Amino acid sequence: MNKDIFLTNNLSNKKEKFVPLDSKKIGMYVCGPTVYENPHIGNARPLVIFDTLFKILKCKYGKSAVSYVRNITDVDDKIIKSANDNNISIQDLTNKIVKDFKDDCDYLNLESPSKEPKATDHINEMIEMISELIKKKFAYEKNNHVYFEVKKFKDYGKLSNKNLDELIAGSRIEISKDKKNPEDFVLWKPSIDNEPYWDSPWGKGRPGWHLECSAMSKKYLGNQFDIHGGGIDLIFPHHENEIAQSRCANETKSFANYWVHNGFITTSNEKMAKSQGNILSIKDVKDLGAGQVLRLALMSAHYKQPLDWNEKLFQDCQKTIQKWYDGIDKKNYLFANPVRKKLLNK
Repeated sequence: MNKDIFLTNNLSNKKEKFVPLDSKKIGMYVCGPTVYENPHIGNARPLVIFDTLFKILKCKYGKSAVSYVRNITDVDDKIIKSANDNNISIQDLTNKIVKDFKDDCDYLNLESPSKEPKATDHINEMIEMISELIKKKFAYEKNNHVYFEVKKFKDYGKLSNKNLDELIAGSRIEISKDKKNPEDFVLWKPSIDNEPYWDSPWGKGRPGWHLECSAMSKKYLGNQFDIHGGGIDLIFPHHENEIAQSRCANETKSFANYWVHNGFITTSNEKMAKSQGNILSIKDVKDLGAGQVLRLALMSAHYKQPLDWNEKLFQDCQKTIQKWYDGIDKKNYLFANPVRKKLLNK
């Protein structure tokens, strides 16, 4: 594969030719699931898009040249709430959702990433990064909380293409008397009651969500790597905060060189979300037939554009897949009718 690869880089807000830091050691990190409930087809879109990019990169640069890291967040406020609401242990909940998630990945014919680290297996790395940030005076402790001081990172807002005042005005800011400034975000917080906790220099507690990806990407891809991916809703605050804490802790001028984000799945032009009551799970779609059809449907619009989900879209993709198989040489016994039918129902 000799053709150039072009990506829409949200860091520059431009379509750019992909030029790796090292063509023999390409790194891609993508934010994976927070395992508090089964993923819906909106969550499936980035899985398919970045799996496709993974395949393209391997085709061009070689299988051994590409490292694809997709994390699993298994400690989070949403997980704790879901476990309590369902009267189930956190461990039992996360084990179940991870299993269901892997089944969905198989259904979508996704390749396994090179690494799939869990947040709870990397608490030590997170504590080390927080300690570095405190030592370098980018973070501060108060009442067993540790916060990142946003104003000390001059490039904050570059990914979002907004200044700090605009970001504060357009987001939900967690109010806390322990913060120096409203925009500061948490790196470590104390655990209460029966919440999971780990020992740290700041007391028994757990990490902030944004810190997890910074610690795990550093461990598996280094201080700087090529591509960071995820849904467009992660640009702020998650990815903006990742950049800030990673660059400050690692003392680098960049974190990931290309920031690639997929657009939302919508229904009737409204974002698919639990709050909208328009969720369609991957399990629901399985009842309609082929995983190949769902995969094609999720790729039927440019990855950075929204994709409106409707019955016609699925039916059109079913017809397209059928035409492709019908167009294959009938003498090729691999795709004889019984086998083709089996493949379509994968």
